[in-house]
Amino acid sequence: MEFLNEILPIILYIAGIVLLIVLIILGLKAIKILDNVEDMVEDAQDKLDEFEGAISLLSKTANSFAGISSSIVTGITTAIGKIFSKKLKEDEEDE
Repeated sequence: MEFLNEILPIILYIAGIVLLIVLIILGLKAIKILDNVEDMVEDAQDKLDEFEGAISLLSKTANSFAGISSSIVTGITTAIGKIFSKKLKEDEEDE
C-alpha cells in the first residue's frame, strides 16, 4: 500500500505533464491553421472584390446599351406613329 502511495502521484504528475505538453502542441497547431484560414479568406475576399468590380462594369455597359436601344425603339415608334397619323388625317380629309 505504501508503494502505491508513492508511485501513484508520480504517475499522475507525469500524465499531467504529458497532457499539458500535448495540449500546448495542439494549441500551437490550431493557431497556425487559423492563420492559414485567415489568409485564404483574405484572398477569397480580394478575388470577390475584383469580381464585383467586373460585374459592376458589365452592368453599367448593359445599362448603357439598354438606354441606347430604348432611344432607338422610341425614335422608330415615333416615326411610325407620325406616318400613320398623316395617313389617317389624309383619309379623313378625303371623306
